[in-house]
Amino acid sequence: MNMKFVIAPDSFKESMDANTAAKSIQKGLKSVFPDTIFKLFPMADGGEGTLKAVHHYSPDGNIIKVRVQGPLDSMVLAEMLYIPSKAEVFIEMAEASGIMLLNREDRNPLYTSTYGVGELVKQALTYHPKKLVIGIGGSVTNDGGAGFLQAIGIDLLDTNGKSIDKGGKNLDLIHSIQEKNTFELFRNVEVVVLSDVRNPLLGKDGATYTYGAQKGGTKNVLDILEKGMENYANMMEKTFNRNCRNLPGSGAAGGEYFCGILRRTGAYSQRNLTHCFKNRRYGNTCLYP
Repeated sequence: MNMKFVIAPDSFKESMDANTAAKSIQKGLKSVFPDTIFKLFPMADGGEGTLKAVHHYSPDGNIIKVRVQGPLDSMVLAEMLYIPSKAEVFIEMAEASGIMLLNREDRNPLYTSTYGVGELVKQALTYHPKKLVIGIGGSVTNDGGAGFLQAIGIDLLDTNGKSIDKGGKNLDLIHSIQEKNTFELFRNVEVVVLSDVRNPLLGKDGATYTYGAQKGGTKNVLDILEKGMENYANMMEKTFNRNCRNLPGSGAAGGEYFCGILRRTGAYSQRNLTHCFKNRRYGNTCLYP
């Protein structure tokens, strides 16, 4: 009987995606064990590389390239996955706001924004999906999803009634939020958020102090961001009439999951991709058994 290898890596951060890693491991093992049977199961956690992993299990899906705003002002060519047979669109937040999109010297969560993620979502909705799946993680942002909200049409206003600029440094300036009819965009769309993070939004275990440093934040920068995030949370909860800051996972991806729009559209979170794959939504394999 031939020996069998199951190869199931996650992505190697800022180096290679899980698909590439799995094939590379297979190549190395095959050079030593040429008659071995290999099974490749690339894994993902909602962050960078998740889209490619999902595509591995949904080969009938179409990769759509969309030009959106990156973490700073420059445009990036982001990908999303459209699966016509299921009327589903899969978006990976890192495609627009990922840490791999900026050199180390350019990373500063005071200025980076999730605006491009909102642009991706708007493009996804033009396909009239029944389900919109958003993998969050691997971001270089700490704006609580404020840029995302601005991109889909929600106004974040200062004391003079003017829209604030993008970036985490401006969260402290928010005085009011006008949601307009933005939620109509999500009518009849099931929204699913994929993440492996359980951190709350604020505090020593929150988005800023847990992940901000790896995004380029110094101690002083983190203090500024935390103060702004607390004001943002106050304004969001006042607007949406819900206390969400302590929800497990609300601190994921620089607070992206906190940004009330998802909650208001009936979104729910799935930790990692366990539930998805066990229910064969993207294939017959559970990535995280």
